[in-house]
Amino acid sequence: MRNGLRAILGTVLVAVLLAGLLPVTPARAQGLPLIRDTEIELLLNDYSQSIFRAAGLGTGRVTVRIVNNEAFNAFVIDGRNVFMHTGTLMQANTPNEVIGVLAHEAGHIAGGHMAALRSRIAKDQTRALLVQLLGIGAMIGGAVSGGDSGREIGSAGQGVMMGGNELILRGLTAERRSQESAADQAGLQYLSATHQSGRGMLATFERFAGQELFSDAHKDAFARTHPVATDRLARLRQIVETSPYYKNTDPPELQFRHDMIRAKLSGYIEPPSVVFNRYQASDTSIPARYARAIASFRQGGGGLETALAGIDSLIRDRPNNPYFWEVKGDFLQKAGRAREAVGPLRKALQLHNGDAPLVGVQLAQSLLQTKDPKVADEAIGLLRKAVQKEPDNATAYNTLGQAYYDKGLMPQAELSRAQGLFYAGSLKMAQEFAKRAQAGLKAGSPDWVKADDIINYKPQT
Repeated sequence: MRNGLRAILGTVLVAVLLAGLLPVTPARAQGLPLIRDTEIELLLNDYSQSIFRAAGLGTGRVTVRIVNNEAFNAFVIDGRNVFMHTGTLMQANTPNEVIGVLAHEAGHIAGGHMAALRSRIAKDQTRALLVQLLGIGAMIGGAVSGGDSGREIGSAGQGVMMGGNELILRGLTAERRSQESAADQAGLQYLSATHQSGRGMLATFERFAGQELFSDAHKDAFARTHPVATDRLARLRQIVETSPYYKNTDPPELQFRHDMIRAKLSGYIEPPSVVFNRYQASDTSIPARYARAIASFRQGGGGLETALAGIDSLIRDRPNNPYFWEVKGDFLQKAGRAREAVGPLRKALQLHNGDAPLVGVQLAQSLLQTKDPKVADEAIGLLRKAVQKEPDNATAYNTLGQAYYDKGLMPQAELSRAQGLFYAGSLKMAQEFAKRAQAGLKAGSPDWVKADDIINYKPQT
């Protein structure tokens, strides 16, 4: 049990300490393996926005970020981000299960739990220092006095240190359990306010309740960071089952979209052999065909043509699905056929009514890869629109730097490169590029000021 408590504390400490690094780019600065995808992000946005509104978090304040990790887990480290593992999306059978997890994490944000933990840890660190000083003092006193009594005093000093740290640990984990229970209650309120069932949340916690008996080495991350006591689970079940919305189910179209992103993640992340076993040829559903097309591309060799044939068949069935066009463009671009990728990516962006920054960036990359100087201005327009929509999109800034370089606009190229490095968390290199950019820019101009902001930026400590 003691080792389990330490594991929980370690996870909490990591989450709290990481939150102090480069707040402008919390995810990248922490080295989390994030992935970006328009289809998945828009679905998670649809899952979360009504929940966030019910939690009083508004719209646009909190972002759901996707971590490439096979474990079932989700967590928060501040009031601006929910981190969702790909494993959660792939293992959750229904949208309601994911929505239940989001509701629980929204409860943590609305309750200010991470700020409370930071404050508690800061106090406990001070208390731990005092305990250590007392313990060290007792041990030094014992060493000086010598003899059996000295050894006894020295042992007492060690006991003070060990007992004090254990007391701090127990206090912190007790607070964590209280926060988990409060997040349950809040999450269920948000689900009720949006007329959604709590069955998904209950299924998640029932799934991991049995892992309380396992060693930490065999637990999923969610079970370690969200301990499920028997009485807590019983309270949760009672509330869920008495809700007037208990029997509500997910709309078929939402379930279809959920199945599609699970298939997409499987195709892009899992080994092709696993994908073909999971989505066998006898399964002619659209999600299964989607997964197999992507897995065929990742096989390499002659897999590209099979993949293109598979995605083209999906396009024939659903020509207004922008994600099929986007995936086709992705296949062609990654295969070195950038000129052929432009058309499908243009179509995908058109079907998004021009409002899909990630698609716009990939289209701009394909345009630049054609080495046709006539398309540089179009690429710059796409990239400038992308960074206006997503001011922290490092890839967009880096690609914009390449576009400016191709046009011979060196100060603008170096400024864009500086911005890309800054939002990727490479502050020192960003400041070097910003200085070079500033030397070629008119003093006091908007671009000069942007460079100056990077040069003088000091990370929070």
